[in-house]
Amino acid sequence: MKPTETPVFRPTASCIWQAFRSSGKRHLILTGTRGAGKTTLLHALFPTPVSGITTHAVPREAVYLTESATGVTVQVGRFDPNAPGHENRMTPCPDAFLTVGVPALERLGQAEGPWVSIDEIGYLESSCPEYQQAIGALLEKKQVAAVVRKQPLPFLTGLCRREDVFLVDLDAPYGKLGCVIMASGMGRRFGGNKLMADFLGQPMIASAIYATEGIFSRRLVVTRHEDVAALCHELGIDVLLHRLPLRSDTVRLGLSAMEDISGCLFCPGDQPLLRQETVAALALSAVNGSRYIWRPAAGGSPGAPVLFPAALFPALLTLPDGTGGGYVIRRHPELVRLLPAADPHELQDADNPETLRELEQTTK
Repeated sequence: MKPTETPVFRPTASCIWQAFRSSGKRHLILTGTRGAGKTTLLHALFPTPVSGITTHAVPREAVYLTESATGVTVQVGRFDPNAPGHENRMTPCPDAFLTVGVPALERLGQAEGPWVSIDEIGYLESSCPEYQQAIGALLEKKQVAAVVRKQPLPFLTGLCRREDVFLVDLDAPYGKLGCVIMASGMGRRFGGNKLMADFLGQPMIASAIYATEGIFSRRLVVTRHEDVAALCHELGIDVLLHRLPLRSDTVRLGLSAMEDISGCLFCPGDQPLLRQETVAALALSAVNGSRYIWRPAAGGSPGAPVLFPAALFPALLTLPDGTGGGYVIRRHPELVRLLPAADPHELQDADNPETLRELEQTTK
């Protein structure tokens, strides 16, 4: 069966916060094409509104800027029916940015609380250098959550590429990442192939498959078990069936099947409570910290799955016999970054039937 296409898992406010807090970044920017849901997500991130500036457009008429604290509104763009194309047909009103927008940004720098918001920053702002400078000054005083229009203009791209910005591109939130689901264990402590053991009415391996859906540009289950391979075909996910004995073989086979990826997650098949949001948070972390090894943690103790950057692929492809990703982690501890898991149980392996039943009980 040809693998079915799954829709992209849209980042939730909780998984963005989970990743942002671990990133060490100061500001949060949402970008994407029109209709991507940027403003909706910004409101979800800040259900209690913070001080800020909003812009709204009246189609074929004007664009208005409003300062939330004062309610002052000013027209910053007017519709030009003679402008070419279907977009960018609003011409800027630079004086409005200068006389109202700049003072509003200056007041935001004195607002209470650490965060302020701007929804949105677009091409009209490029008409006023003073307004751009005021945004830059605000970034030095406050933590800024902003919606930035996706357009190849120097000011907009410069904001998105700042080192202190955590960027979520809603058109492609996870970049080009791969995922290898490790399903080659023999289950000796379990007493058999634990990956097909029942967990809440489905084979345990299915939990890893569902937790990694819609996040990666390439996913692959690597297994020695024919029944696991058959399930993967049924679920429409790529699978590599092999007969090699070592954990290093599973890592090498899976990574060798990946092409044009910037990082790769190695996900155990025996963590039945792993959450899709935690996997998405790891992926967002890797996009914003592409040189690091990202691991979830519970109580400060690191766990799996582990997402490795492309720079470490050569080391993973040449692991000593019988070793796994832990060998590379021990050689590069300075690259490890931890992302706290929402629930410590999601990082727990089901190594025996008793643990599997205990994990089932935590869901009730």
